[in-house]
Amino acid sequence: MSPFSWSRSLRMAGAAMALGSVLLTGCAAPTVSTHVTSFQRWPQGVEGQRYAFAAVPPELANNLEYQSYRDTMRAGLGATGLVEATQSQPARFTVSYQYGTTQTTIMVRQPYDPYFYGGYGGFYGPRGWGYGGYWGPGFWGPEWIDVPAVAYRHYLNVKIDDRESGGAEVYRSSAYTLGRTDNLLRAMPYLVRAIFDGFPGNNGSERQIEYPVGR
Repeated sequence: MSPFSWSRSLRMAGAAMALGSVLLTGCAAPTVSTHVTSFQRWPQGVEGQRYAFAAVPPELANNLEYQSYRDTMRAGLGATGLVEATQSQPARFTVSYQYGTTQTTIMVRQPYDPYFYGGYGGFYGPRGWGYGGYWGPGFWGPEWIDVPAVAYRHYLNVKIDDRESGGAEVYRSSAYTLGRTDNLLRAMPYLVRAIFDGFPGNNGSERQIEYPVGR
């Protein structure tokens, strides 16, 4: 069985997320911001039952990157209370997932001064000297404008089907984060964590979750 197809009609978090998944706020530690949408009809009393990953084409099954992400998924699936079935064991649940990175454009805010005069470490104009964003008493800071910037949208989509319910879908979740680079490998642990955070959660929930970088 090939991986399920997924609608890509997820809403962007907008400029409020700023450019990049790693956000710095003052002196606070950097965090990764994820946006998660989940739907569930999770059955009761299934802890300890078995799951298996959906079959994929050979080019994916033998892909080292895909295998690495599958290991990350195994760790995340621990939150469900399910146990992965061996090849000789039947599995009640089937887990399928898709991931990827797309380039997008977002608006970011930056300072702008129409009287800008380029110089070493600062600028000069009718509003006075400015260095590194510092403005002393009696000086005015620059205006702020929104400008387009390139960003990368890393996403993960997960679906779990229940064979005892005729293959009915019992969990579906999508997570994405915005980054300055196209490095999906660094984003994947946070996406998996967000997918299963508070599992199974409320049906039709939409959340923004932030995680400290490196934790």
